[in-house]
Amino acid sequence: MNYLGHAYLSMGDADILCGNMIGDFVKGTKALDQYPPSIRKGIELHRRIDAFTDEHPAIAEAKLIFRPQYHLYAGPVMDTILDHFIANDAHLFAGEAELAAFAANTYHSLRSRSAFFPERFVPYFESMVQHNWLLHYRSEEGLKRSLNGLMRRSKYITEVETAFALMSSKRRYLQTYYTEFMSDVIDFVKIEGRGR
Repeated sequence: MNYLGHAYLSMGDADILCGNMIGDFVKGTKALDQYPPSIRKGIELHRRIDAFTDEHPAIAEAKLIFRPQYHLYAGPVMDTILDHFIANDAHLFAGEAELAAFAANTYHSLRSRSAFFPERFVPYFESMVQHNWLLHYRSEEGLKRSLNGLMRRSKYITEVETAFALMSSKRRYLQTYYTEFMSDVIDFVKIEGRGR
């Protein structure tokens, strides 16, 4: 699951959102000590969401579609595609205007917590806002740009045209896997939120 998924699963809490969005940039247990408890909770939630996603049977099945071409990077490819499905999920966002409003609110909330950004996250955030990543996951062109960004960050992915073609040809299967997973991860986050 990528940035849009983590933003949506932050339960509308600004501190949890901050922690959830910087989660990939905070490594290890000791690094958590530099954050206030509310943001640390978001970082920990990010890690639990990632573990839940990796272990979910529907996602395991979905990754098999991409594994022959992308091997260990089938997971990151699938994470990007999940955000495309989230952006187009009418149960989460009634339309493009609602997604655009969610994206704008997310950027505003994150900027208000920018004092807690790890240095490496800053350019990601600025690019996210400048190019409106959260909204652009909705379109196929935006998905292509996101997959190309993944390729630029990985020396082991040399092309993403196959990933996009597979997503298009297997969309019905991927939609089924997404629907099953999303229902479960939302329930998981609700339970996690009540338990902490």
